[in-house]
Amino acid sequence: MKVVDLGRMPYLQCASLQMKLIDKVADGDEPSTLLLVEHDPVITLGAGFHEENLLLPVSDYRSKGIAVEKTTRGGDVTYHGPGQLVIYPIFNLDVVERDLHRWMRDLEETMIVTLASYELTAGRFPPNTGCWVNDRKVAAIGVKVRRWVSMHGIALNCDIDLAPYETIVPCGIRDYGVTSLTRELGRTVTIEDAKPRVLTAFQSVFAMMSESNETDPA
Repeated sequence: MKVVDLGRMPYLQCASLQMKLIDKVADGDEPSTLLLVEHDPVITLGAGFHEENLLLPVSDYRSKGIAVEKTTRGGDVTYHGPGQLVIYPIFNLDVVERDLHRWMRDLEETMIVTLASYELTAGRFPPNTGCWVNDRKVAAIGVKVRRWVSMHGIALNCDIDLAPYETIVPCGIRDYGVTSLTRELGRTVTIEDAKPRVLTAFQSVFAMMSESNETDPA
């Protein structure tokens, strides 16, 4: 597993990078790669998007400095922004014997392990995906698989402003809220603090060696 820290990058630029990388991984020209990134404010509409889950006109979001973009990942609508660590595992799914259910559960497990390192008890909340603390989602998960390589991934709320979530129905789930590590712990948890814990969790769950790489792999 190669680890690439992209810093802060606009959503569409990162989506384009993933599309290039997914073919390289599928062709064996690149190893399975974990991208770490922070996005500018953006609301993304997944393949399962329902229009009623966008509570404002698109023009209103843009006037607030929040882009609205369609995406190929599964799921409904979600928000990305500063203070959220977005984790894109561009992995050959041979690592889970091409078992898509296991892949989703293992991604959830990486977040459960990450939160355990903060002494937070997190878990799954079927039939909803993601990682939850006290019936509040702290990490959203949405993926797409092409040529048995996965793209998109996990959005872990570290010290993100939660207010934009009030303008959408996050992931189409109306009855439960969204939270962050900062909110749950009562202290500021930065992206930089979370990164090594996330890497340790991925290495634990997938038993893969990591190699740091700060450069754009495309």
